[in-house]
Amino acid sequence: MSERNGIFAGDNPFEIARRWLGEAEAGELNDPNAIALSTVDADGLPNVRMVLLKAIDEDSFVFYTNYNSRKSQEIIQAGKAAFVWHSKALHRQIRVRGVVEKEDGAQADAYYNSRSLKSRLGAIASQQSQPLASRTTLVAEVAKVTAKNGLNPKRPDYWGGWRIRPLEMEFWADGEFRLHDRFRWSRIGCNADWGIQRLYP
Repeated sequence: MSERNGIFAGDNPFEIARRWLGEAEAGELNDPNAIALSTVDADGLPNVRMVLLKAIDEDSFVFYTNYNSRKSQEIIQAGKAAFVWHSKALHRQIRVRGVVEKEDGAQADAYYNSRSLKSRLGAIASQQSQPLASRTTLVAEVAKVTAKNGLNPKRPDYWGGWRIRPLEMEFWADGEFRLHDRFRWSRIGCNADWGIQRLYP
C-alpha cells in the first residue's frame, strides 16, 4: 500500500502506536498516555472511563487497575474490551478492539513497585467501585494500611494489569476540510496476519 506513508508508514501497528505516543509526549500538557477504555456489563450496557496506558508491548497494550473494580469484572465476564487514544496536540487517534488477559506476574510487580509509596498504599486501601461512606473513611483506611504494610508493601493479589491483544486497530489523523486519513488493521486471531484497509473519513 504505497500511499500509506509518512505518519502511517510501517509494517507493525504496535511500532506505529509507540511512535505516535512518543510524539504526543512532547506536546500534550497532561497524561499523553490516557485512553478511554470501554467495556460492557452482563446486559450489554457499555461503560467507558479514562485509564493510563502503561505499556505497548510486542503484541499488546497494558494498563493496571483493581481486579475487583467494575471495569475488571466486566472484562472478566466478556473477555474483550476496546479503547481510544486521542492526541489533541497531534490531531490523531488510535482505536483498539480485542481480547483481554491478566498481566499479574513479574511485569505487574515491577510496575507496582515503581509507583510512589502513597500510590501503592492507596491501591491496597481502595475497594475500587464499591460504595464509600465518606472521604474520612478512605483516609482512615489508608492510615490503617500504612501501619500494617510499612514502607515496602507488596502488590496485593487483587491489583494488577490487563493486557489487550488487538484484533482490530484503527489509526486516524486529521485532514483539511474533514478529509481525514483512516487506516484499519484487522486480523481474525491474535496470531494471524494483519490486513490493512483505507477507510472513508
